[in-house]
Amino acid sequence: MRSRVAITHNQDIERAIFNSLNLLLNLSELFDDKHVAIKPNDTWATRDDLTACTQADTVKAVIRYIKHYNPKKITISGGAGAGDTFEIFNYLGINKVIQDEGIAFFDHNKPPFESVNLEYGPQKEIMVNPEIFHYDTVISLAQHKVHSTAGVSLTMKNIAMSYPGADYYGHPRTGQTHPHNFFKDLPGFIVGMCQKFPIHLGIIVGHPAMIGIGPVGGTTFESELVIASRDCIAADCVGARLLGFDEVAYIKEAERMGLGSANINDLEIVGMPVLDAISFFNEKANNAERRAA
Repeated sequence: MRSRVAITHNQDIERAIFNSLNLLLNLSELFDDKHVAIKPNDTWATRDDLTACTQADTVKAVIRYIKHYNPKKITISGGAGAGDTFEIFNYLGINKVIQDEGIAFFDHNKPPFESVNLEYGPQKEIMVNPEIFHYDTVISLAQHKVHSTAGVSLTMKNIAMSYPGADYYGHPRTGQTHPHNFFKDLPGFIVGMCQKFPIHLGIIVGHPAMIGIGPVGGTTFESELVIASRDCIAADCVGARLLGFDEVAYIKEAERMGLGSANINDLEIVGMPVLDAISFFNEKANNAERRAA
């Protein structure tokens, strides 16, 4: 069966997310009576710059969609790379959403940490908070943006570079606190992490999207697009194509490992056709670049 990827467009982020998820199949098996963890992008933010991270209204929309089912528990699982997760969530307004929606928050950057073996990539073991093993369903809620090292930062990287405990490896996770090999083969590390810690639903939002440089400090704009799939490799394949990447090393490597589909011609695209989405995204991106010039 071909992997289904939904692409939707709406100025209202909640409607865009709802429309995208409604095009996917059998989501009840991910949500009904399950402990659902939502992992937003929370890499870095200040009071004056929130553009690198998932926005509060995006998080709220996903929570409200899941609540239409009967989840046992919803947790916002955070692990900021370059700062304190709780502080960054405060800047973003995500802590208020958590409070208003009556759901749980967990910072997997905090101890205790447990050593877990990785079967693929440059890092043979990783220190993580074992609470993440209690999640039944993991949603990677990613921003649609470029990355100076990895090429793109989408659903796979959102999990792979957040689960390693930053209180153990350092903020950012440079290895100065405890040495590691993450960056000796970053594509291999991302794939190894996604093999060990599966993503059950990938959502990529362009609210805002980022081009130029990334994962912070690039040119941002509202693309009004949402990409969603139960195959995170397929979602990232489509997201990368919209950003202008025909191929990204770790996405292709994940396909070779049998983790998902990275051939856009083999995907079942529903909602907006991919060529229309590319044209729409490029028009928005070009307008943003002209404004920034």
